[in-house]
Amino acid sequence: MSYTPPPPPPDPSAYGVPKAGARPGELLDRFVARLIDGVVVGVVYVIVAIVLIAGVVLSSGSSYLVNFVTAVVLAALQLGYFVFMETTRGQTIGKMVMKLRVVGPHGGNPTVEESVRRNIWLAAGLASIVPIVGGLVGGVASLVAIIMIAVGINSDTVNRQAWHDKFAGGTRVIKEG
Repeated sequence: MSYTPPPPPPDPSAYGVPKAGARPGELLDRFVARLIDGVVVGVVYVIVAIVLIAGVVLSSGSSYLVNFVTAVVLAALQLGYFVFMETTRGQTIGKMVMKLRVVGPHGGNPTVEESVRRNIWLAAGLASIVPIVGGLVGGVASLVAIIMIAVGINSDTVNRQAWHDKFAGGTRVIKEG
């Protein structure tokens, strides 16, 4: 009978556990990752919006309905993308490119609740369903959230956590490699 050595242990990062030597993700890396993710979601949104808008306009002709549907679809796409990618992989496409990973307070990938709480600010665009002023209110709310996140990341020199990470129970974005 011959001896077969056991297989090597799996890469802990495959389960959302940070690799040794991981450090907090810096503001610029996180910004570039978010920009890449914005392009990914934007391309999908444009395709879906064209189909939906054409269908809504042809069936109803209501500009309010078009505005409502596109706002809901964009919020759902954004939130769905970030929540799905963060909970299943710990990384979005942008974070993969930038070698970043979102880690939940327990050390693995964030839970659905943690990821939703972390990204809930993306739903500010839903304010645009309110006629006339909604788009302005939603845009200003999104801009304020982004500025507060950037200032929070830049101010916390140890963990690089902003309000959205703390609101999610202490999620962290780490740089691997």
